Amino acid sequence: MMVIISYDVSTSDADGRKRLRKVAKECQNHAQRVQNSVFEADLDYSAFLKLKNRLIELIDDKEDSLRFYYLGNNWEHRVEHIGSKQSYNPEGVIII
Repeated sequence: MMVIISYDVSTSDADGRKRLRKVAKECQNHAQRVQNSVFEADLDYSAFLKLKNRLIELIDDKEDSLRFYYLGNNWEHRVEHIGSKQSYNPEGVIII
């Protein structure tokens, strides 16, 4: 299932900057960055729940926020890209 993950982490102090790096790293480990704080994840439900729970553990819910947009399995008809950055095929090969 395709999920869009976006986050806003307060960076007003050192702890916030540390949380931001951890959240970004966790997202990069499981999803494709499409904008600075926006990732697309094509995961099975179990893997998504693990990622979601890990992200919830990392943030400070009084200062930070997470948003999950569930696009499901027929996501190709729900995403439109316009602009300079090339799109990618999340079901294709990803080289790390």
